[in-house]
Amino acid sequence: MRAVILSFALFVATTAQAQTTMTGKEFEAYATGKTLTYASNGQVYGVEQYLPNRRVRWAFVDDTCRIGHWYEDAGEICFVYEHDATPQCWTFQLQGGKLMARFVSDLPGTELKEVEQTTNPLACTGPDVGV
Repeated sequence: MRAVILSFALFVATTAQAQTTMTGKEFEAYATGKTLTYASNGQVYGVEQYLPNRRVRWAFVDDTCRIGHWYEDAGEICFVYEHDATPQCWTFQLQGGKLMARFVSDLPGTELKEVEQTTNPLACTGPDVGV
């Protein structure tokens, strides 16, 4: 019985360690140069292209692209876009080699999971085409 309890404790500790929130440097190293597609509850939510110098290009499904940048603040990765100066802060973790993001807010958080990765630029359908 004691061996089972110790095994379970080791499993929990290993799982918690594997789900450590990424730092800004870790996030930057993972994401820069990539275009990631995110899903929520199994449905594609949006796509973000991570450009040099912490710049980003984001689009919800079938929406126009939004240009912005990100920065680290108190362990959170915060995004600010040209259309809205309100920071949108998230925590990121690697799970099974894919990003998992949780929105930081007073409301129950949105959870996004990386479902596709490419080095191709984000195909913009709106006014920022070719930016």
